[in-house]
Amino acid sequence: MNGFLEYVPGNSFLHRMNPVAKLLVSFIIVITCFVTKSFIVLAAILVLDAVLAATCGLTKQALGLAKAVAIFSLLLAVLALLFTPEGDVLVELPWGFIGTESVLNAIRIVLRLVACAVPLFLTFYVTKLTDMANAMVKILHLPYKYAFTFTSTVHFIPVFMNDMSGIMEAQMARGVEFDGGLAKRISLMIPLCVPLLVSSVRKTNSAAIAAEVRGFNLRSRTSGYKEYPFGATDFIAFAVGVLLVIVGIFVPL
Repeated sequence: MNGFLEYVPGNSFLHRMNPVAKLLVSFIIVITCFVTKSFIVLAAILVLDAVLAATCGLTKQALGLAKAVAIFSLLLAVLALLFTPEGDVLVELPWGFIGTESVLNAIRIVLRLVACAVPLFLTFYVTKLTDMANAMVKILHLPYKYAFTFTSTVHFIPVFMNDMSGIMEAQMARGVEFDGGLAKRISLMIPLCVPLLVSSVRKTNSAAIAAEVRGFNLRSRTSGYKEYPFGATDFIAFAVGVLLVIVGIFVPL
């Protein structure tokens, strides 16, 4: 079973796209989410996210991600609701008021973060990290060490999550209970950061040694044998992304 941010093989529209095109289109969608104030555009992007996730067979992962991002964004939404007094007064506060625009801005925050997070995460689920790094080097002429750093960061996220899960299971086997409120769970998890840090340093050190042994410093743009040409699907995706930006800028509420 595939874990968090681990490559999921397939033959969907997204799987066949050029790795660089996937990244660029994802960033275009992110830009659209933050330049638009239209709920119609944000809803359209959410529908597009759902369709892309379904075609890739990643609906479950996308829903889990959307739920996690929505919970996190609620905190930002509450702050915006309380400290950005705009529009007609709905509720008087000692330091200001909650207005109609305050409510709309809070809703936009949640929709924006969910809508822009899903395409980025889908990109990593449907793209091998080696292909992503090599494509950035060959097409964008990015130095290999920067591309490797970027993809290694993504690679180690699920590794560290698995390590943390293993440490927590070991603690539970010793009688530690992680049930209870959020404050209690955080207080119990903070001491676990030390063994996680030690394990992380060991893994990164081993990865650095392995990279040097394989001639990491000798890698260049011409070292890779695989080519990453742009196809018709990539240009269609670019066109849709640019259209989304234009619509997002000019379409009103």
